[in-house]
Amino acid sequence: MVAEPPASWHRRRVLAGAAAATLAGLSHGVGAQALPPVPAGYPASYAEIIARGVQEGSVNVHASTDVEIARPLLAAFEARYPGIKVRYQDLNTLELNGRFLAESAALGAGQVGGPDYADVLWSTAMDLQIKLVNDGHALRYPSPERAGLPAWAAWRDEAWGTTFEPAVIVYNRRHFAGMRTPRSRTGLARLLQENTPRWRQRVVTYDVEKSGVGYLLAQQDARMGGEFWYLAQALGRCGVQLSASTASMIERIASGEFVLGYNLLGSYALSLMERGAQIDVIAPRDYTLVMSRVAFIARRAPHPNASRLWLDFLLSRAGQTLLGQSASQLYTIRTDTDSEHTAAALSERLGYALKPISVGPGLLAAQDTLRKRNFLARWREAVRG
Repeated sequence: MVAEPPASWHRRRVLAGAAAATLAGLSHGVGAQALPPVPAGYPASYAEIIARGVQEGSVNVHASTDVEIARPLLAAFEARYPGIKVRYQDLNTLELNGRFLAESAALGAGQVGGPDYADVLWSTAMDLQIKLVNDGHALRYPSPERAGLPAWAAWRDEAWGTTFEPAVIVYNRRHFAGMRTPRSRTGLARLLQENTPRWRQRVVTYDVEKSGVGYLLAQQDARMGGEFWYLAQALGRCGVQLSASTASMIERIASGEFVLGYNLLGSYALSLMERGAQIDVIAPRDYTLVMSRVAFIARRAPHPNASRLWLDFLLSRAGQTLLGQSASQLYTIRTDTDSEHTAAALSERLGYALKPISVGPGLLAAQDTLRKRNFLARWREAVRG
């Protein structure tokens, strides 16, 4: 007598058959062309995410990363998943945040999501991103790439750090010929005081009321100690100019219009230096903040499976390598990329005073309404001069 297989064996066969039938149906729905293969090291069940993502046909990525920087990443993703089109929108951090909240309110009121509603948000304003995640706007997704990331770069399988970017002092070499460069915030404040008459209105930093990343960095500075407010007052007496655009500030420093800029994202400056610009960067020795562009999938994403594919590619070794090779050569959080622009390389280049801003609930305090109002009032008073 032949023994009957156990019930669990029958159940596994039924489930396997059902999954195969689902994939066959999805494959038939997207055409006769074979689906892209499951990436190496991913679970076999990932084939269903690929099939559903191809069926969805597109993914809407709303980002504060310049489209020129992202273009190689977009092209490589579409080459890997030929049936999926990336609709990429480059927005200011505050505009990105406000637009997403408006879309979420419309969906909450029962409206049908528009074709351009965000699937993935990718922003330098880490605190704004974490607040959206904390308020329930993110889709939880345990990415297969999680093991390749540092512990500080992910929160609750909902928010994901993608880059490693220091906030530095950028200066024009011609203006500093024969001068000692400052190595700390106290040193910078002293230098500004000594050169106030001739540098008036020729120093620049972020407009923290118009730039999400500018506000984030200023808030983190204030948490580190009183030196920040001493420096803010020195900036004010120097007639500091304010801007929301990192690229514009650094280009104007390179041209000589500005002497120096404080708290600017170093990735843009380091890239411009390598192309011959007469600028240099200083990573302050007291500490150097490091921020990360944070990505998350919207909980009500119109294309949730294509969004998963996009996020995984962004976090993957291939995607991170492309970020390191982009126009701004963004430093990546992974250490196994085929790029010179990794967190480890940056630490070696700039020293070990680097302090990454963790992706997590510690950023929520900066978005407390009363705290933010008081901070901005004190900032306005300081930079008024």
